[in-house]
Amino acid sequence: LWTPGGAISNMYAMLIARFKMFPEVKEKGMAAIPRLVAFTSEHSHFSVKKGAAALGIGTDSVILIRCDERGKMIPSDLERRIVEAKQKGFVPFLVSATAGTTVYGAFDPLIAIADICKKYKVWMHVDGAWGGGLLMSRKHKWKLNGIERANSVTWNPHKMMGVPLQCSALLVREEGLMQSCNQMHASYLFQQDKHYDLSYDTGDKALQCGRHVDVFKLWLMWRAKGTTGFEAQIDKCLELAEYLYNKIKNREGYEMVFDGKPQHTNVCFWYIPPSLRGMEDSEERTSRLMKVAPVIKARMMEYGTTMVSYQPLGDKVNFFRMVISNPAATHQDIDFLIDEIERLGQDL
Repeated sequence: LWTPGGAISNMYAMLIARFKMFPEVKEKGMAAIPRLVAFTSEHSHFSVKKGAAALGIGTDSVILIRCDERGKMIPSDLERRIVEAKQKGFVPFLVSATAGTTVYGAFDPLIAIADICKKYKVWMHVDGAWGGGLLMSRKHKWKLNGIERANSVTWNPHKMMGVPLQCSALLVREEGLMQSCNQMHASYLFQQDKHYDLSYDTGDKALQCGRHVDVFKLWLMWRAKGTTGFEAQIDKCLELAEYLYNKIKNREGYEMVFDGKPQHTNVCFWYIPPSLRGMEDSEERTSRLMKVAPVIKARMMEYGTTMVSYQPLGDKVNFFRMVISNPAATHQDIDFLIDEIERLGQDL
């Protein structure tokens, strides 16, 4: 099903998972079923909680699972929290794993998560909005090993694959389940005696009526680039991310947010201006470092030369998150970015 974006795809997955476990909810509502709980990592996209709010499940029913230092869900913590929820009388109905987190670009261990979901009979959803495109790359698709065991997958060709906005899909393993969950049998639109194969009529699977023909953009680009073309562009973006990482990991004035090369094209780092270099860790250093990235980004926007996002995360103060998704970028562009950050931040 083609949707308006990854957030809606994730909500659809939650909707269908709930229907699969308790089909009576479609007619009778949440009051007719037990208290449900869903699980996702603490680094997952906010849309998981937003979907729970929209569906009446509630954000308090989304349990956040701890991540390791690279931002990957810890399977042992997931299993522990599922057991705890069941002991409290709650009903675990969905685990939303992430293939390519927004900040770190981390890939949850899908095989281990799939084993846990199978053990406890919980729907496994994979939010591959950001990282799903790596399946097009023979070099990098191993990072999604286990995704084939998911009950549903969110996939956004408009992200890593560069298809024009909007182009997002939800893939569901069980045939007919999405139709059963969402169809309303409106005979004035979805007649059963049409002269063509009704399987082509996907309208009653969706919550929307009016929709864009988003699949056409992907079809056209796939025809133009081919699978090898998509593979080349994805490999190029990851190569550029590794180039940036290698340029700054030991460069004076830079600190990496986590050890090791990035799994995706997200490169997370602090720029340390000359005035903070050599300063011991202290509240003053932390307070001053917190302000560095926002000031440099503001100057980037004022000069109009480049723009890189930043954010805090947990106990980590504001750091830059350079995400490369344009295969037309070059090593010279990366070199310029590094020089520009240093130019704009040297007096801080």
